[in-house]
Amino acid sequence: MKRITSKALTLAVALVAGLQFGLQPAQADTYHASASKKQTTIKSGTYWQRHPKVKSAAVGAGVGTAVGAVTGLVTKKGVVKGAAIGAGTGTGVGLLQSSQTMKRHPIVKDVAQGTLVGAGLGLAGTSGHGKYKKSAKIAAAGAAVGLGVGLFKNLR
Repeated sequence: MKRITSKALTLAVALVAGLQFGLQPAQADTYHASASKKQTTIKSGTYWQRHPKVKSAAVGAGVGTAVGAVTGLVTKKGVVKGAAIGAGTGTGVGLLQSSQTMKRHPIVKDVAQGTLVGAGLGLAGTSGHGKYKKSAKIAAAGAAVGLGVGLFKNLR
């Protein structure tokens, strides 16, 4: 079990560090044909610059994987299970962060993020009979914390 734990944590830390320090793939070239059928090469930025939603989902998944793995390790419910649940939760939070609709409604965004994080932590940290009920309670607590943070940040 220690071998799986250390490998999962090492992978999660490497993924988060790689995304945080900006390791990016090579720039892609795009080809545009003109009326004279002459092809020109135009650099249009990196993949992450052209796909900001994919970037935010990937960063969220990396952070969620690390947090879920640590949660599974601390609660002794399974590092891999926690990492998988954390990756899904982090992807959802990353997409909420980049949503144009949620940027117009910051309090709702904070409540939704709190709910997602609470549900993810609840699922990663519980098991057995009644785990969904416990997870729902933790998600409700996360929603309350998100509401408090949203109101504190956005109401003056």
